[in-house]
Amino acid sequence: MINKALLHTEVQDFIKNFEGDLSKLAFSGSPFPKVAIQELLQQIESRRKIKKKLPTWFAASNILFPPKLNLEQTSSETTAQYKANLVDGETLADITGGFGVDGFFFSEKFSAVHHFEINPTLSQIAQHNFKVLNKPNVHCSAEDGLSKVLNNKYSVIYADPSRRHDSKGKVFFLNDCQPNIPEHISEILENSQLFLLKTSPMLDISVGLQELRNVMEIHVVAVENEVKELLWLLKNGTENPLQVKTVNFTKSRIEQFNFHWNETAETTYSAPQKYLYEPNAAILKSGAFHLLSNQLKLNKLHKNTHLYTSETLINFPGRRFRIEDVVPYTKSEMRAALTFKKANITTRNFPETVAKLRKKWKIADGGAVYLFFITNLEGKKEMLVCSKVF
Repeated sequence: MINKALLHTEVQDFIKNFEGDLSKLAFSGSPFPKVAIQELLQQIESRRKIKKKLPTWFAASNILFPPKLNLEQTSSETTAQYKANLVDGETLADITGGFGVDGFFFSEKFSAVHHFEINPTLSQIAQHNFKVLNKPNVHCSAEDGLSKVLNNKYSVIYADPSRRHDSKGKVFFLNDCQPNIPEHISEILENSQLFLLKTSPMLDISVGLQELRNVMEIHVVAVENEVKELLWLLKNGTENPLQVKTVNFTKSRIEQFNFHWNETAETTYSAPQKYLYEPNAAILKSGAFHLLSNQLKLNKLHKNTHLYTSETLINFPGRRFRIEDVVPYTKSEMRAALTFKKANITTRNFPETVAKLRKKWKIADGGAVYLFFITNLEGKKEMLVCSKVF
């Protein structure tokens, strides 16, 4: 149950303004007789954790926070907004409601959102926050969402299964998650026009396709070049080719690259030319290495070296570099070329780690030089000395 004393003005002010050492606060105890020190620590620690991830919740007054463990799997505002733009309709059932970030953004696309959360305290926290954030069309129920939706019809059913199993710890296969979506996929699809599933970025796409059926779209979502979510759109009777959409949100732009799952393409190869291209993390996760070469008319450096090159500069969903020098990976050539003490190092299809290379060649991290250690088309090792193109 929620301790209403947490909402008293002086307690809320203390939570929002506290910037000291939490361990010292834990020893000194709570300054409020009706609020336990554990409750106070939970609010401060969890609020700090979501500062960048959930700015709306961080900035609002009278928000209540669950333990930080409940926030680990929570969507960021960026990814929640993205998935809300994939669907719309009259009713949406979120069967794994959690803290309610996804439900908040879904409420802007649906007449009614049903937030099911089996943890009664977490459900109560979400309900309180929806009221504070003025989302009257979100209805919270502290119930098993899966069993509830199997007896009702919805425009969209959404699920974000827990990747923590009671006996197995942290898991990545869908059959090990809670609830077990593959086991109930037929009933879910029968009770919704569309099913949206969020899974771990660690899930292998091929494995997911083996566990699911009627998948029409897969979205690989990255933020600042880190894959955060895999989103699966499923629909009964879908006959169109499976589409994969990759997106990477950076501070300055949104990078997108789309393709069909079974699409094949011829890849062209060459030695390093004037410009070098490094695909973003979403594309690397999708495995669209040959299609990228084909669609953007770029040459690949090697079958297993996922870097691309061209003589003229193009727009690209990832980082772009100008190649200043190509250095054979031999002692004499390397010693002659290493005229700088700092550089950013990346390896692609190369036998040595970044840490080993730094130690071996005494290269500190940082600066304006970018080094790519690669295997070239002839199977030989090279160092590409580059400058970044913005």
